[in-house]
Amino acid sequence: MLIDFDTLEVAKRYKLMSQCIVPRPIAWIVTESSNGLNAAPFSYFAPLSSSPAAVVVSIGHKSDSTPKDTLKNLLQNGKCTICAVTAETLPKMHQTATELDYEIDETKLFGIETKRLLPDFPPIIADTPYALFCTFMQKIDLGGKTVPLILKIENLYISPQNVLDENSLELNIQTVARVGKRYALYDKIVEPPKN
Repeated sequence: MLIDFDTLEVAKRYKLMSQCIVPRPIAWIVTESSNGLNAAPFSYFAPLSSSPAAVVVSIGHKSDSTPKDTLKNLLQNGKCTICAVTAETLPKMHQTATELDYEIDETKLFGIETKRLLPDFPPIIADTPYALFCTFMQKIDLGGKTVPLILKIENLYISPQNVLDENSLELNIQTVARVGKRYALYDKIVEPPKN
């Protein structure tokens, strides 16, 4: 089967891409506004560069075509905290995927504990194994409804229980990722073959 993407509607492209490009890490993004905190998950998220340290996340629009709260806050304030999702935090993360009014603080509504580590950045989700403190670098205009943003990583938090060796920077992080509509847990580590 050969599929010409130019002939497909966007929903079908998304369905195919989200099942082929797997697993995709989940960026559980916390942003801040005068209304409080916004926490929302995005699975179109990937590392982009180590120098500068940067990631890319694609953010769509709400059903009424207005920018999602995360996009609005990032473009206004230029800062976010990206938290990893674990099996334990998956139910709360899934709740935050709900489309809500801009004035609603998801962390309060769904009882999600947060912890502020840096005064100039939104807080982290308290139970996250790691968090990236990012600043807005660039918006990419692809001409569609999805808006890719390049974010520079300024700081990284790693939960102490996820650090195996501080000197060698060896970590033990088991996060949840998207595989199509389902989720996958990184619970099996496979060593590379020996040469």
